[in-house]
Amino acid sequence: MAAVSEIGKPSKELMGFAAYLHNPSKSGLRAREGVLNGRRVQYFKGRSALNALTRSEEGRPAKCESREEAVEWLQDLLDYQLIVRCDKDAQAASILRINPMQNFDEDTYFAWLYEGSQIMVILGGIGVVAVVLAGVMFPLWPSVLRNGTWYLSMLALGLLGLLFATAIVRLIIYIITVVSCPQGLWIFPNLFEDVGFFESFVPAYAWEVPKASNDAARVDGASSSNAEPKKTE
Repeated sequence: MAAVSEIGKPSKELMGFAAYLHNPSKSGLRAREGVLNGRRVQYFKGRSALNALTRSEEGRPAKCESREEAVEWLQDLLDYQLIVRCDKDAQAASILRINPMQNFDEDTYFAWLYEGSQIMVILGGIGVVAVVLAGVMFPLWPSVLRNGTWYLSMLALGLLGLLFATAIVRLIIYIITVVSCPQGLWIFPNLFEDVGFFESFVPAYAWEVPKASNDAARVDGASSSNAEPKKTE
């Protein structure tokens, strides 16, 4: 069991245990998402946590030797408010309410207050600040970088404009062919389909088969198949 530090903060041992249990790839504990006090959190059932801590798999020994030891660890997480015991709302299962009794019970639910390592959050914040500073200091950039950025931005705007122009032209051609022909002609029919970049431009064009002819063909086929054969005398 984790040792209690004198200043009232969780020990490194307990924080390491919380990090282990919080990581599903290490502990095997799968948490679900819920809302606690208007904040989205992950929660799990006490029995699932006990099973994850006492289960041994090939190449991974059990974190705790007994369920009693696992209960002591989980109670420490409760005492240091790394997890909180909660109940599900009767009308909305994803809404959680804090239970006034903060003792461990394997039949109740617990929400994570521990958020894990903040390294990625810190790096992301540093990256945002760096981008903002780079934009603010744009007038101080060397002329080569400023000219390169301008050409890249013009290229991006040109490609975006070309995409919009292609969409407008293909729509105009489709409308003209639908009015003048029984079939509509699509230029780049896969342009807005869920396919790869190069597949969006293959084929270059395709005729649209009218739905009415398909329905008529199906009706004729059904009627011919259902028709009784004539008897020959």
